[in-house]
Amino acid sequence: MTSTAQASRTGAGTAHPDHLGHVIFIAAAAAMGGFLFGYDSSVINGAVEAIRDRYDIGSAALAQVIAVALIGCAVGAATAGRIADRLGRIRVMQIAAVLFVVSSVGSALPFALWDFALWRIIGGFAIGMASVIGPAYIAEVAPPAYRGRLGSFQQAAIVVGIAISQLVNWGLLNAAGGDQRGKLMGLEAWQVMLGVMVVPALLYGLLSFAIPESPRFLISVGRRERAREILAEVEGKGTDLDARVAEIEHAMKSEHKSSFKDLLGGGFFFKPIVWIGIGLSVFQQFVGINVAFYYSSTLWQSVGVDPTDSFFYSFTTSIINIVGTVIAMIFVDRIGRKPLALIGSIGMAVGLALEAWAFSYHLVDGKLPSTQGWVALIAAHVFVLFFALSWGVVVWVMLGEMFPNRIRAAALGVAAAAQWIANWAITASFPSLADWNLSGTYVIYTVFAALSIPFVLKFVKETKGKALEEMG
Repeated sequence: MTSTAQASRTGAGTAHPDHLGHVIFIAAAAAMGGFLFGYDSSVINGAVEAIRDRYDIGSAALAQVIAVALIGCAVGAATAGRIADRLGRIRVMQIAAVLFVVSSVGSALPFALWDFALWRIIGGFAIGMASVIGPAYIAEVAPPAYRGRLGSFQQAAIVVGIAISQLVNWGLLNAAGGDQRGKLMGLEAWQVMLGVMVVPALLYGLLSFAIPESPRFLISVGRRERAREILAEVEGKGTDLDARVAEIEHAMKSEHKSSFKDLLGGGFFFKPIVWIGIGLSVFQQFVGINVAFYYSSTLWQSVGVDPTDSFFYSFTTSIINIVGTVIAMIFVDRIGRKPLALIGSIGMAVGLALEAWAFSYHLVDGKLPSTQGWVALIAAHVFVLFFALSWGVVVWVMLGEMFPNRIRAAALGVAAAAQWIANWAITASFPSLADWNLSGTYVIYTVFAALSIPFVLKFVKETKGKALEEMG
């Protein structure tokens, strides 16, 4: 049954304005996990060169320290669902908030490189949990008529978190006289950058006490009356609460718990649709997007940009990321997922190719020639804009829609795992590749952006306007 039909029968789609404000607060509070996801993923950008200098490590070791958080991300994402089914959605948010606080304090005050890496893994675990629980909770609490818009809060929060982390880094670097290892509040500037995340992490934890548990979880543990109260809160007093509770119970009983075995089939181990999902995830990462958020300050400094300016450019890139995400949110349901992906692929390929060209020139007095420097800067912003308005949003939308009901959960898990692995591969390889040949590195990313065009044209089917039940 479609959500429109449910809404007309139960009144769930006609949330009154007084209830809508409350629901928006609930979704925004849950999306704080997304904010921390973005913030923690990106804040390391401000510490990369200081960590290299303080611990006197080479590019390969540095890459492993930066990328090690992604191991925690994968574990956190894989386990969050089971913990949420056992302890509740709110409890998972609280656990993630505690892990964010612990990771922030530990990363800011490390004894040595090994424990810094450990705190990074713990932070990654929190990121993985937040990446799963936020969208799941919002989908379960939001009235059907507003689910799509409220669900987009998570992605919006991620890109805002990235931007705020870059702004904070830039401000702290200025306060420390442009030196990542400059003294600030008795610590080095990079330590303060990592420690500041305690503030939003504590806020996330406090907000988790102000929002209700998911009605779906409450019904699963037999707390039907409390579930009715929360449904009345978020969907309005006019909702037929008995019908909504019965509807949720029926949906839970009829759900097929997909497993890894359900994905097997076809000539190449997995069913073709699973490979398409994996392909979307891998292409999303192999264009090198996370280089722009993990290493952008290092990248600009490597071609002669002043450290303070390099942090400012990282911040402007994050603003462009927000603008692109808003564009995607506006157009993904209007022009469709596939056209948006193709537009993004073409734009990314052009931006990356221009960066590869600019970085191919020899440095003069430690800097790129003026023309090439400006081309590199503008092209980097073009690349991020086209990624954000297309693949940044479209891939997650399509992964949630493209799989048949009977395999959706398991297939999503495999595709998400592929994304974390691809993310790790790009993050861990960039410093060494950049030492080898920065222009050549961007040629590789350009090739993947170009290859994504025929991949989308040949294999990806449009899911716009289709009910989930239509996915065969």
